[in-house]
Amino acid sequence: MLKNLFALLLCALLGCVCIKAAAQSTRKKLVQPTVIQGYSCDKGYAWFYNDGRLKRCSVSQETQFGEALIPGGSILYLKPDGSRDGVQLAHSTLVHEALCDGGGFLGPAEGSMVGFYPSGKLKICYLAKDQNVQGVPCAHGGILATLTGPDPGVYFYESGKLQSCRLAKDYGGLRKSTMWRQTP
Repeated sequence: MLKNLFALLLCALLGCVCIKAAAQSTRKKLVQPTVIQGYSCDKGYAWFYNDGRLKRCSVSQETQFGEALIPGGSILYLKPDGSRDGVQLAHSTLVHEALCDGGGFLGPAEGSMVGFYPSGKLKICYLAKDQNVQGVPCAHGGILATLTGPDPGVYFYESGKLQSCRLAKDYGGLRKSTMWRQTP
């Protein structure tokens, strides 16, 4: 029985090591702006998956990232297969029709994440201010707004249709600060 328990613990430990190794990335210092996988990464640090594919970097100039034109200084994130994952904007930026929150006192790394589908379509953003999105009064939000109520993110279907948001004011029979949702 002790032998079986030891074997089980060893397998669990080896499994954790394998999972951790797969998730690891390496950091490389770029001495000048460098184009990597079509993205103009700024000098400084860039992160790479174990197979050498770009994981994240700060862009040196305004860059097309899916349906978003992101400002220089923004931090982009790619999935292991090279598809788009998300971006932390250097400053608030209009994406699709939503003014997504960006930047902060310490720069883009402090800002909210804007998420994308692998196709490059907008998936989620946190609004920089209350605004109507496809006719729905959606509330602004970020990490701190999460503490005061429902998820403040504005979610979109891959088709571009608004999926859900926290209401900035009473709308459609729902009270301010509740989640508004629609089906595809």
